[in-house]
Amino acid sequence: MSRGARASVAGMLFAIAVGLVVFVAMAFLRTEPPTVDLASGHQAGKPVDLTLQTVGSIGYGIHPEWVSYLVKDQQGKWIHSTLWNLPAHTTVHVTILQYDSGSPIRNQQRGLVTGVGGAMLNGKRLTNVNSYEGNGIGHTFSVPSLGINVPLVGVAGNAKDFCNVAPCTMQEAHNTVTFTFKTPGVGQYHWQCFVPCGLGYLYGNGGPMQTIGYMDGLLKVVA
Repeated sequence: MSRGARASVAGMLFAIAVGLVVFVAMAFLRTEPPTVDLASGHQAGKPVDLTLQTVGSIGYGIHPEWVSYLVKDQQGKWIHSTLWNLPAHTTVHVTILQYDSGSPIRNQQRGLVTGVGGAMLNGKRLTNVNSYEGNGIGHTFSVPSLGINVPLVGVAGNAKDFCNVAPCTMQEAHNTVTFTFKTPGVGQYHWQCFVPCGLGYLYGNGGPMQTIGYMDGLLKVVA
């Protein structure tokens, strides 16, 4: 094969490789969940409501068996997303409906409530959860850069009316956790669950634990 022919083949193979990279990148971007806008129409000085639920398995999509968060949009619809627009320098009233079972956790520091105000579990003050008691901890809502950590107490695995497919309803077994925090200035702040709950992955830290839309997301704080 001549040098020119070899160069042509090499160029063609390079173009194919670039095309594959672009295809994979675009496929990834297409599968990113939507950003739920909770900042639109916000009046300065008014608080914002952020309502979430955590489920043991989402029940649909490409990973129906994965644990996940969902968020309620401004129209009251549950959205499978962990990307949320929030207004800057604003008090956020958070309600998390926790439908998943729990277990003891390795790092008991994750049982401490930090960085938020007025945390309540089913109407009672929440400051710390001993994961070796009761039903343990199912998940956390944690924003490391803001010092926020809130443990979410699990429901009994054999509870009557245990939710299996999201979105779950108020009639199904759950715990309700409420608290407040204030958003900082404009920027993107990573948040995630720190309870290893990626079953089938090394130490439980793979799969949904590292995937945007499931147990990993961004607070997109906007002006």
